[in-house]
Amino acid sequence: MDRLLAMKVFTRVVETNSFTRAADTLDMPRASVSVIVQQLEAHLKVRLLQRTTRRINLTVDGAAYYERCIRILEEIEETESSFANAGQQPRGRLRVEMQGALGKQIVMPHIAEFHARYPEIELMAGFGDRPVDLIQEGVDCAIRVGMLQDSSLVARRVGTYQAVTVASPAYLRKYGEPAAIADLERHVAVNYFWPRSGRMMEFTFATGGDPVAVKMNGNIAVNDAQAYLESALEGVGLVQAARFMALPYLKSGRLVEVLSQWKPLPMPISVVYPHSRHLAPTVRAFVDWIAELFERSPLFSADAPQPLPAGTAAKRERAPVAAAAEEEAALVV
Repeated sequence: MDRLLAMKVFTRVVETNSFTRAADTLDMPRASVSVIVQQLEAHLKVRLLQRTTRRINLTVDGAAYYERCIRILEEIEETESSFANAGQQPRGRLRVEMQGALGKQIVMPHIAEFHARYPEIELMAGFGDRPVDLIQEGVDCAIRVGMLQDSSLVARRVGTYQAVTVASPAYLRKYGEPAAIADLERHVAVNYFWPRSGRMMEFTFATGGDPVAVKMNGNIAVNDAQAYLESALEGVGLVQAARFMALPYLKSGRLVEVLSQWKPLPMPISVVYPHSRHLAPTVRAFVDWIAELFERSPLFSADAPQPLPAGTAAKRERAPVAAAAEEEAALVV
């Protein structure tokens, strides 16, 4: 039995809570994963996992063995990396996840640059607004917007996200332009609902004091960022859209910003990856490149309005830049 492989397989089963998901992330047959764990238990002469039809639970011995395996595997990875040639290009498969519009409109137009710089990295880029568990789904890193609360992840701040409250000229001709937040009672919005719970997003505003949240009236609700913006373009209602998405339409006049003196709360954009003492060269390369990419973009630079302290942003976590640890981790970006 290859004990190092067995440790890797065992820890992945624990982290994904599934033999099937562990096999998928390790690119191994499920039967092989099951056999390796059984052989490991036979070698150690202890039961590591309690298996039921619905879930897998660690035994007391399994929990202790898992903690030691993690330390050993990290030490081995760090030791091996320390002997790698300093000038060697990062290589290997790298799986990343990004919110749809942010990834498609900001990252992908420059992806040829990343490939030219790191030709040995096999990049797998996923896009979507559903919550992603990095460990369980075998994702190396992700770009997220909002206050991060998951202590199992390491985060590097790379930029600032700003939303704007907008409407089409046709909508404003019909309903008038709100002059104050209180005027929103007489307006309608395109609502955004969270995919898992179906709960509607509130509009939020920075007022110089506590953030203000407003529950908007409206008969149309969507859960896709592009559909959300398109509805505003068609005059269906007000929306709070990502500034980088709305900017071309603001310049052309197809959208008009309203209540500009009370902007939605700005939030941080971060690259996150699972906590580890050693950062893989492929992940480090991508994180550094993303930080450089956002630094070059005036829409996300440090000159943009800075997020409020975490304690004042709680209400904003119900807006399109929800905290990554919430059930509604998908963002309207």
